Amino acid sequence: MSTEAKPLVMLGLPKGSLEEATLRLFAKAGFKITKSSRSYRPSIDDPELDGRFVRAQEISRYVEHGYFDCGLTGHDWVVENGSDVVEVCDLIYSRASAVKSRWVLVVPEASPVQSVKDLEGKRIATEVTNIVGRYLKENNVNAEVEFSWGATEVKVPDLVDAIVDLTETGNSIRANKLRIVDTLLETNTKLVANRKSWEDPVKRKKIENIALLLRSALQADKMVGLKLNIPKEKVDGIMSSLPALRNPTISPLSCSKYVALEVILDEYVVRELIPTLKAHDAEGIIEYPLNKVVPD
Repeated sequence: MSTEAKPLVMLGLPKGSLEEATLRLFAKAGFKITKSSRSYRPSIDDPELDGRFVRAQEISRYVEHGYFDCGLTGHDWVVENGSDVVEVCDLIYSRASAVKSRWVLVVPEASPVQSVKDLEGKRIATEVTNIVGRYLKENNVNAEVEFSWGATEVKVPDLVDAIVDLTETGNSIRANKLRIVDTLLETNTKLVANRKSWEDPVKRKKIENIALLLRSALQADKMVGLKLNIPKEKVDGIMSSLPALRNPTISPLSCSKYVALEVILDEYVVRELIPTLKAHDAEGIIEYPLNKVVPD
């Protein structure tokens, strides 16, 4: 008889385009997840966690039905599946960027369609047939909606009159000489939980801890740490001219004329900040990456 302890939480992980980005996020959060290229069963260096890789489109259903205690999936698939789950937190990341994506109604540049009303009697291809069906109903439009297995952009105008597709920047849409008519839904990755698991205090605490660490890792992506030594008489000038440094850590050094200053700040500020620090006679300037910045 096996004496192996049953994991506390079963986790659904997205396989496909989000897979590598998700593994990097968990690694930064402190969880080492490994698997072979063909395996759906990962190894996680936390005895309280087990998981499976499945398509993001399916995760919310498996969470709702209790196969997973929690999982990472898009808000769009929760809506598309009509899943009754707890949305624990937003995790705005993707394989390409850290912005929300949009499901958009798209037509060829030369199409006469200017609004959803112009789709009466037309044919639309999409992966999110339920979302599109509700959208058409809300606008009192009768149109044929067909499921698309992928490569949706190539289907207009020869196979369908319009598509509803997912985009982050819109670059691919413009490159294919297509035009966005409307936005149906904004979406991003979310950590969702099974309602029964969420009601279990022990499971809920574990899920909340996972959420905290993942959010902290994402927050750290935008920020860096900065260390430097600066003459004491220059500190006030730095503090008054650089709002980003309003709450630094200031420590004495063996040389009484200098102090050590350390601060966490947005990464984009650094390129403007370092020359200013040098102008204030700062020395030993070190910029370093962060793994986690724990939210308040």
